Amino acid sequence: MDSKIKNYLGWAGLVLMSALALSVLSYVRIYSRSVEPSTFRSFTVNGEGKAVAIPDVAQFTFSVLTQGGKNLGELQKENTTKINRAIGVIKAAGVQDKDVKTESYSVEPRYQYFNCGPVLLESGKPCPPPEIVGYTVSQTVSVKVRDFAKIGDLLRDAVESGANTVSQLSFTVDDQTEIQNQARAEAIQKAKAKAKTIAKAGGFRLGKLLSIEEGGGPIPVFYKSLGAEAFSGAVPAVAPSIEPGSQEVRVTITLRYEIR
Repeated sequence: MDSKIKNYLGWAGLVLMSALALSVLSYVRIYSRSVEPSTFRSFTVNGEGKAVAIPDVAQFTFSVLTQGGKNLGELQKENTTKINRAIGVIKAAGVQDKDVKTESYSVEPRYQYFNCGPVLLESGKPCPPPEIVGYTVSQTVSVKVRDFAKIGDLLRDAVESGANTVSQLSFTVDDQTEIQNQARAEAIQKAKAKAKTIAKAGGFRLGKLLSIEEGGGPIPVFYKSLGAEAFSGAVPAVAPSIEPGSQEVRVTITLRYEIR
């Protein structure tokens, strides 16, 4: 009877020791995966997604530059009158207040420099310092246009109202979230499909997703040249026709998977 009890206790001890050993091995396995998943038990795949964006915002800037004598107050008044007239015309055409913004305002003195030749220097007289002979006042305003049918008229009207410099015209998408989400979703699907193909070909199973990284940038800004007339301040007889075209957005996704 005692020998049977001893045998039972021995088998029970072996079972407990085996269970303990399995538990330790399982813990070590899980711990090794958690601390070093990216060295020898993982692989990465890339996927690229594309989406076509149709620009919904056009932007240009116009400037009024006023140059004159030493009466700075009068120059500022003249510049302000012209810029306000141009802004008024832009807003009257339907451009919202939030889409018209002053980009810069500057006042710069103009100097006359004296040529101090050898005769003056030999006389021992000092060379006169530069003298202010006048000022240049400049103000630049940026305009966002959401109705593309009005772009040509707005460019012409800004020049007619007193602007003597108009910038290049640029196009972009005002809210880029939706178009980037489309490209991102396509990139993720391609990366997942590639991971499954590689796992099948390599004879292993996909484990958990360890990390995800995104590459790419915002929707680019596209520029269109307005031609020499727009920059010189000359008023074209007919407003130019503007076509925004389309822009391609790309997003790259990198997925890192555990190998099982």
